[in-house]
Amino acid sequence: MENIHKTKERAVCIFRTLLVSEGKLMPKIETITLRCLNPEAMRRFYIDILGMDQREDGAVSYGPAQAGIIFEKAEYPYRHSAGDVYWKIALAVPNIELAYEQLTTQGLAVGVPHQFRDIGYLAHFQDPEGFTIELIEHWFQGNRPSINHDPSRLGGGASLNLLTLRTHEINPIRDACLTWGMRPLSVQSVESHGFTLHFFAFTEDTPPSADLTAVKNREWLYQRPYTVLEIQEVHGSAPMTGIPVKTAGYSATRVTGVDVMIDCEALRITGQRA
Repeated sequence: MENIHKTKERAVCIFRTLLVSEGKLMPKIETITLRCLNPEAMRRFYIDILGMDQREDGAVSYGPAQAGIIFEKAEYPYRHSAGDVYWKIALAVPNIELAYEQLTTQGLAVGVPHQFRDIGYLAHFQDPEGFTIELIEHWFQGNRPSINHDPSRLGGGASLNLLTLRTHEINPIRDACLTWGMRPLSVQSVESHGFTLHFFAFTEDTPPSADLTAVKNREWLYQRPYTVLEIQEVHGSAPMTGIPVKTAGYSATRVTGVDVMIDCEALRITGQRA
């Protein structure tokens, strides 16, 4: 099985090279759609508090290389469950203490930043309707270089670094990501909590280490200027569930610019071909 995946990864590299040589735009995670009770209030929160901008398509985002978020109207409130396919988004920042101070000063309840194992220096909070948002610093605790950060921007300059979805079985998800042309960037085992994290992105970037489990890849990962798909593989779990159509929650993710698109119903990911 491992040899099959390595063969697919090599094919993905060749495919990316052809895209670049033909002058085509790199595929990307275009939009994440969340259903909520008050789409306008959510849009204002992400713009006014988190510092995103509104795009022409109505989504809010930090920039064209990153995913935008679309808010749709729901009739019933959001209730998160560990069995949901959707977990969170993560905003990567150069200075997490600055972000913590900025958000708590505005009255938000934010977890105190802490170094979680050898995974990342992070904190969590919720938006007005209860969707989890993670703050994750570009560097592990204690590794931040002595540079000045823009205090007018969240954490000195936030990006929508991670979209985190869940699965009970990684193999079909990995196959779908490789088919779309995504590159695996990191694998992070958290056996003490019963899960493994897998990271994929539409990129030409190569991790510092060819060993995807290497810790040295992790700070590098949180500094990527585009949105990375993070998959939490929950060991021993039943299949993940979606949210009923009229209830607030994760609706879908859309990717654009791919030459081969296989919709991934398990993650509610659909695509638009190049």
